[in-house]
Amino acid sequence: MSNPGTPTFEQLRVFLAVVDSGSFAGAARKLNRAVSVITYGVANLEAQLGLELFERKGTRKPQLTAAGRAVLAEARGLAEGIEGLRAKVKALHDGLEAEVDMAVDVMLPTERLGKVLRAFAEAFPTVSLRLHVEALGAVTAAVLDHKAMIGISGPLATGVRGVECIAAGSVSMVPVAAPHHPLGRMERIAPGDARDHVQLVLTDRSPFTAGRDFFVHSPRTWRLADLGVKHALLREGIGWGNMPLPLIRPDLASGALLRLSMPDHRGGIYRFGGIWRRDTPPGPAAAWLLNQFVTLGAADIEEAGLSDI
Repeated sequence: MSNPGTPTFEQLRVFLAVVDSGSFAGAARKLNRAVSVITYGVANLEAQLGLELFERKGTRKPQLTAAGRAVLAEARGLAEGIEGLRAKVKALHDGLEAEVDMAVDVMLPTERLGKVLRAFAEAFPTVSLRLHVEALGAVTAAVLDHKAMIGISGPLATGVRGVECIAAGSVSMVPVAAPHHPLGRMERIAPGDARDHVQLVLTDRSPFTAGRDFFVHSPRTWRLADLGVKHALLREGIGWGNMPLPLIRPDLASGALLRLSMPDHRGGIYRFGGIWRRDTPPGPAAAWLLNQFVTLGAADIEEAGLSDI
């Protein structure tokens, strides 16, 4: 038989039920069918494929033939794919999004992001996620431009026209430098000393905040569009800069970076907000994501003595 037929989904279900239950009677119970229906379904599938899938002679229970074992993996993959399709279609009928586009601020602790997204994958297995990691105003710009359905933005989203914002926690930003940097070697940093050294500054990828500076205290700056690169350059002693405390805690513990005690710049609180367009409220999955960040953010403990950025 050079051109096998196309089996139906029901035939594949029957075949897999026999394999999983170990008998035709077990498959009948599992699918709530008569044994004769199961036997007939398997016979039809074998006729369609032109293969004998089970050894029926000399054994009380049907055993897969070599051909049956070869077909099994493909049959299971097809069945799972169809079940996944049906689940996704049902979710769409129930109002659940097929995909969620989300933009998050690069300052958001990665441990928190991972925890929320792991729970999201379990709660919404049929919903695809597209994640954008941006800095400063680029998160708000992504939401305004419909590139992201929701966002976890920094404080720049507050008061933006057309954007709804709900508090979603905060992170402490602190000035740091490598121990071999001139500021790192000082026993006491006097007011204004930091102005004599290069400050590494994170810049915005979008035009949303073009021409505006945030948390810049030195006239000598290097502008970087990537927080990971900024982190690496700080460790190399190329300059000093502000970093989210959760990210550089291991560096402070190991001595790779030092927290600078600067009388005129102690750091600040960088607040997060869950955002969405006012004319495009989030669906069930996106709203669930926002709520997770809001709930976790409510437990954030702010360092005393630091003001808002």
